[in-house]
Amino acid sequence: MTQSTRQKVVIYLHGFLSSPQSIKAQQTKLFVTEHYPELIFYIPQLDNHPKPAAKMLDELIARHPHADFGFIGSSMGGYFSSYLLERYGGKAVLINPAVQPYNLLADYMGEHINPYTQHRFFLDESHTHDLTSFDTPILANPQNYWVLLQTADETLDYRQAQQKYSAAKLTIEQGGDHSFQGYERFLADIFQFLLHD
Repeated sequence: MTQSTRQKVVIYLHGFLSSPQSIKAQQTKLFVTEHYPELIFYIPQLDNHPKPAAKMLDELIARHPHADFGFIGSSMGGYFSSYLLERYGGKAVLINPAVQPYNLLADYMGEHINPYTQHRFFLDESHTHDLTSFDTPILANPQNYWVLLQTADETLDYRQAQQKYSAAKLTIEQGGDHSFQGYERFLADIFQFLLHD
């Protein structure tokens, strides 16, 4: 199968305590429906625990053994997108990505309810321990990443991502917030990067 005839698959990965119903996920889905209706596109509901989440993603990718993959990852989804790209290749667009979520989640131990799914779960040290196994300290092909950051992210320090992905394509906007205000402005360029560049 030649490069031009290979299947293209794009997977959107939401963040911690989020879901496929999040605003950015739905904006992306609408854009794909309007502009790339033939594209194989997934927005999976990620498990709250990293190991089952990664297992489900590995199984999803295994369904398309001859595909070129694109990943769009927001926050924790950005962390998993890096893991998937380093494991399977492809390209990724990361939106205010988590760089070391295993450190951040240490402050969130205890019971949580996903506001989208109403699923109740308990965050313990196994979550943070298991997250470390999906870290990507070395990026084999940083040119395959595009990282969108806003400096006023109230959840993550954007400078961590700026440093980790310094050899990648970076777009850094002043202000904004963790959700990345105005994300929809970039959708056309995001899919150009994932599918055509």
